[in-house]
Amino acid sequence: MPCGWKIAETVKLLDNVASNEGANQRVLARQVGVSIGLINELVNRAVSKGLIKIKQAPARRYVYYLTPKGLAEKSRLVAEYLDYSLNFFRTARQEYTDIFIRCAATGRRRLVLCGAGELAEIATLGLGGAGVQLVAVFDLETNQSHVAGLPVIRNLADLLPDDVLVITARRNAQELYDQFVAAGWLDRVVYPKFLRISPARDPVVAEPGASS
Repeated sequence: MPCGWKIAETVKLLDNVASNEGANQRVLARQVGVSIGLINELVNRAVSKGLIKIKQAPARRYVYYLTPKGLAEKSRLVAEYLDYSLNFFRTARQEYTDIFIRCAATGRRRLVLCGAGELAEIATLGLGGAGVQLVAVFDLETNQSHVAGLPVIRNLADLLPDDVLVITARRNAQELYDQFVAAGWLDRVVYPKFLRISPARDPVVAEPGASS
């Protein structure tokens, strides 16, 4: 079974091809919300499986059409993704709850979510009565002023020395973690296991700051 986000992106791809026959890769990338490189990978996989067919258009362009097999596969993937999403939601919420409880137990009660996507929303639902305070969401890309009811900050200078950084980014989680570690904040960063972040391997540091 492919990982959840690829199921979601494949569903979006097939759905957009079905509703916008004749779209090219640039249009599909914009509609699905991914890069041209990733849409190319998804399209090639779908074509190889017989889900999408390609036709050449004028000006050396190519357009894509959904096959009957692709239509059936889209329905199957929607059901599979719904099952995956429910299981993922439960796992993510519990792992963030565990993080909050551990932070409270060590007296670290001011938490900043790092990443303004859906994981930030899930993390807030795991707060419960953990005894910590979510004070902000740090994200450099979102244009929103608030996420999950929390103010968005875009400057690391806005962080206080005792703020704990909880990674809620999905696609750039490792990159974000590495940036925080490079800034000397290894002991301030926590993250859920499902993100599969590779911890820093500095032999001088006794505590990796990971939620293991």
